[in-house]
Amino acid sequence: MKYKFITENLKYDGQQLRSLFAYLNYQIHGDSIVSWVGECDIPSQHMVDGEDLLAGAEIRGRKMVHFIIEKFSASLYTGVSLQRLFSSICKDVIVSLAEHKDLALRMYRDGDDLYVDDRKLSISIATVSPVSTLIHFAVNVTNENTPVKTLSLQELEVDPRDFADKVMEFFVREEDEIVCATQKVKWVT
Repeated sequence: MKYKFITENLKYDGQQLRSLFAYLNYQIHGDSIVSWVGECDIPSQHMVDGEDLLAGAEIRGRKMVHFIIEKFSASLYTGVSLQRLFSSICKDVIVSLAEHKDLALRMYRDGDDLYVDDRKLSISIATVSPVSTLIHFAVNVTNENTPVKTLSLQELEVDPRDFADKVMEFFVREEDEIVCATQKVKWVT
C-alpha cells in the first residue's frame, strides 16, 4: 500500500470518495491512502451512509484532516474492519502526540468514531465501488462550523500534518503485515 500527504487545501464534499481518486489525481496506483487538510461539507446527494440520510444529518467542519483509503479486491466487510482498525490507529497516534494527555487519555472509540465524553472528534464511512473498497476518515482540526459538539486536534495540541504522516505510516505498516500474515500459513484439511 502506498501513501501520500497532499499539500493543497481541498474541500471534502463526498465526491472524492470514488474509485481511482488517488491514481487519477496524484498518480498513486493500486492500494493507497492519501491525506490532506481542508474544509468538509457533504451535501445529502453525496452522503453514503443511509443512517445519516434518514436522520437528515449535517456533516461539516471548517478544517479537518481527511484520509481516503482505497483497497482493491476487498469486500465491504473487510473495508469496515479496516475502517475500525484505522480509527484505533488514529486514537493511538493522537494519544502519543497530544500535549493535553489528560484529555487524550479519555478518548474512546465507539464503532468507527472517536469521542471524549459526548464530543465527537472524527467522521468516517466505508463503502464499495465496482473495483475497490473505499474509506473516508476525517478528524477535526478545529471545532469551527461543526453541527454537533466536537473535540479538535487544536485543543489536544496535535499538529495536523505530523498526525497525518504518522497515521498513514502506521496504517500502511499494519496493512502490509496483515497481507504478509495471509501469505505464510498452510491450509488445513
